[in-house]
Amino acid sequence: MGRADPARPRGTSGRGVLTPVSIRLHWYLPTNGDSREIVGSGDDSQYAVGPTAGRIRPPTIAYLGEIARTAELLGFESVLTPTGTWCEDAWVTTAALTQVTTRLKFLVAFRPGFISPTLAAHQAATFQRISGGRLLLNIVTGGDPVEQARFGDHLSHDERYRRTGEFLDALRGVSNAAQDTTYDLDGQYYQISGARIDYGDWDPPLIFFGGASAAAEEVAAQYVDTYLAWGETPTQIAERLTRLRARATERGRTLQFGIRLHVISRDTSAEAWAHAERLLSAISEERIASAQQVLARTESVGQQRMTALHEGRTANLEISPNLWAGYGLVRGGAGTALVGSHTEVADRIAEYHDLGIDHFILSGQPHVEEAYWFAEGAGAVLRSRGLV
Repeated sequence: MGRADPARPRGTSGRGVLTPVSIRLHWYLPTNGDSREIVGSGDDSQYAVGPTAGRIRPPTIAYLGEIARTAELLGFESVLTPTGTWCEDAWVTTAALTQVTTRLKFLVAFRPGFISPTLAAHQAATFQRISGGRLLLNIVTGGDPVEQARFGDHLSHDERYRRTGEFLDALRGVSNAAQDTTYDLDGQYYQISGARIDYGDWDPPLIFFGGASAAAEEVAAQYVDTYLAWGETPTQIAERLTRLRARATERGRTLQFGIRLHVISRDTSAEAWAHAERLLSAISEERIASAQQVLARTESVGQQRMTALHEGRTANLEISPNLWAGYGLVRGGAGTALVGSHTEVADRIAEYHDLGIDHFILSGQPHVEEAYWFAEGAGAVLRSRGLV
């Protein structure tokens, strides 16, 4: 598969400058621990029946540093951290990891409703200075009402997204205030007076954001740089991107697009699918039922769409060529994996890229070993085609 049509919409930088991009590869940082199984290296621990099974590597700075250095060595642009009560704090953890890496960026996920936009801008500016400009922000509005309540947040689904929009408006306003001006806001959720944050020699970080509801898409079209989707089928993704492009165009903006996927890339297709079956065989029916019961309470439209891909069944999980929905049986969030030979996985990535996806945020367990499997396999195929 060749390059995507260069005339299709491209992304913008944080300053609104049109920038050409090819495929951008990112990896994942499991800040609640790592495992050789699907369970034990994601947000599945909150769905566990009894002790969390499968975790073999705790999220120490030493181990997370090993993953970060591996990602940097293999040429990944950044690593994504999760956010939630089930993992380590993303800001603190990644700030520490800037000191054991030199080039790698950190895509820090955080909830916008729990701190002020001015404080978030201040944290971001400090991070940019201590890291040499290696921060990216992933805004997570939140979709599980039980988890939101743990943080003291009781707004409804659409209210949370309205607050996120106001937060991002303020974050950009505070961050981009000219040196001789300040930023003021008298909003529904934030009242800010006389704010300005100096980033020094660095730009404010680019903003990544996901959400499948109409409320989320409105926020994306108006405020973010890169819209993220979970790994649905190419047909579903194409429909979403068409809609988001139209919404952004109405506002005089363009967006970049990204996708979050797990990956099992092997020398042969048979080896990859055998590994997927091994992962599936290690999950008990009780664990699946427990996870699906918890996921059923979600208000997240994206999570509902992930669940609909498998409907709790363990058969017929290949929902599109090389796209496997097994992860979603026991994990929230990204629930699909690209499974196949290195060439097949590269073909699928190129197919998504032709639709308009530029950022691919990938993961696999354990995260050191699978980074090598991908980078030296499908990643090498993509490089040979001039796509990365």
